[in-house]
Amino acid sequence: MATARSSRGPVARAVLQQCLHAKLQVKPAEPGAEATWVEIQRGLIIYVCFFKGASEEIIPQMVNTLIHVKLSETEGGEYVSVLDLPGSILIIPQATLGGKLKGRRMQYHSNIEKEIGLELYSQLVFQCERELAANAKCAEAGVVLKHGTYGNRQVLKVDTNGPFTHMIEF
Repeated sequence: MATARSSRGPVARAVLQQCLHAKLQVKPAEPGAEATWVEIQRGLIIYVCFFKGASEEIIPQMVNTLIHVKLSETEGGEYVSVLDLPGSILIIPQATLGGKLKGRRMQYHSNIEKEIGLELYSQLVFQCERELAANAKCAEAGVVLKHGTYGNRQVLKVDTNGPFTHMIEF
C-alpha cells in the first residue's frame, strides 16, 4: 500500500475496529440537558489522529483506504469492505494515537495543531459521508456514518464479535 509520509514519518494514523453496535457520547450531560449520543449498528469504528505535516492532500487517500479495506466478515466467512458489507461507520478523533512514551509519561508533541486537525477531521468525515451516500448498496441498506466531536473527551460503548483491531499509517 502506498503511503504519503513526510520525511519525518507518518502524517496520520487510523485504528480500525469492527463492531456489532457502537454508541458514542458527543456531548456530556449538563444541568437541565441530557448527554447527546450517536450510534451505529454493525460496521466499522475508525479512530483517527493527524500529525504535524499532515495536509488536506492526504484525505482522499485516507478515505479510499479506510472504506475499501477488507476487514468485515460476511456470513460466509469472506472479508469485504464496510461498503460491500454494507455496514455503518463511526469516526472518532483520537489524539492519543499520536502519543509517544517518554519515561513513564505519554507525550503528544508530534500531534497536529488543534485548528488544522479539526479542519482535516471535518474533511475526512465529509468525504467518507459522500462515499457512503454514493454507494447504492449502502443507501439501500440504510447504513449511516456518525462521528465524534473533535477536541472533546467522549464516552464510547462498543459491542464487538472479537478484538479485530488494525492500525494503518499514512
